[in-house]
Amino acid sequence: SQDLYPTFLREQRGLAVGLTSVLAIVANIGAIAGGTLFGGLSQRFGRRRTIVAAACLGILTIPLWMFAPSVALLALGAFVLQFFVQGAWGVVPVHLNELSPADVRGTFPGLTYQLGNLLSAGAAQLEAAFAKGTFPLRDHGGADYAKALSIIMLIVFGAVALIAALGPERRGSDFG
Repeated sequence: SQDLYPTFLREQRGLAVGLTSVLAIVANIGAIAGGTLFGGLSQRFGRRRTIVAAACLGILTIPLWMFAPSVALLALGAFVLQFFVQGAWGVVPVHLNELSPADVRGTFPGLTYQLGNLLSAGAAQLEAAFAKGTFPLRDHGGADYAKALSIIMLIVFGAVALIAALGPERRGSDFG
């Protein structure tokens, strides 16, 4: 949701670098707010429910994030989408901690989280190749990043919601 977003804003929407930076800042503020709120909600309603809710609500914000007709609405879309992205992903570390066997609790959550980061390290290149190979724009030879990123986010949000929904819940695990 962040890797190619500035490229989309500059190349497809024609925004200047400064305005692109402002939208990235707005998106990051949304992420901070979402992570904070959903972290608290996960204490009350459970990790799985919170992750699923944030991911499903995030799906609903994809059109505003990519297809908004004005810069103001693009900014709102960026804020709201990142609010739900971090709402879901911000709960993952504590959820992993609670799922971890006590013997490896110090290693397992960080290792699995960082393995996920390793697997996603090439995401921007894969997303760009998908956009250019699947949705080329004929008028200026670029790619339709809006369509490609929308599909990718739909898949990612859906996968996270499904994995969380089917997995166990161990909120309030004893770390003693």
